[in-house]
Amino acid sequence: MIYAVIDTNVFVSAYLTHNLNSATSKVVEALFRGRICPLYNEEIMAKYEEVLSRPHFDISDNERQSLFNYIRLNGVATERTSFDELFADEDDRVFYEVALTEEDSFLVTGNLKHYPVDPRVVTPAQMVAILEG
Repeated sequence: MIYAVIDTNVFVSAYLTHNLNSATSKVVEALFRGRICPLYNEEIMAKYEEVLSRPHFDISDNERQSLFNYIRLNGVATERTSFDELFADEDDRVFYEVALTEEDSFLVTGNLKHYPVDPRVVTPAQMVAILEG
């Protein structure tokens, strides 16, 4: 099993696409199949709730609650590991710092430029390649 923090943008893309073969859809499918163990904390869960509830995304309450329940029941709640460098978007810091809590974990994001250059920070396509490894 692979430990990973999933950035909010990956969930948004997966829920909005109609392409089940997209990398974001495959990452979410791998999560629900137990191939990815999500790492999270309450700040991340609040961010998921805030973003995925935006009306223009039209993600149903059922879909959101299924995701949140799955993460809470099957994921690992953890605290942040402090990282002292600056971030392009400080709101993204929590995702990276939670990913640092588990050795050999990943942060899956569609916004590589928001994070430090680090082999643990991967795109959805890179995560799919790791899973298919």
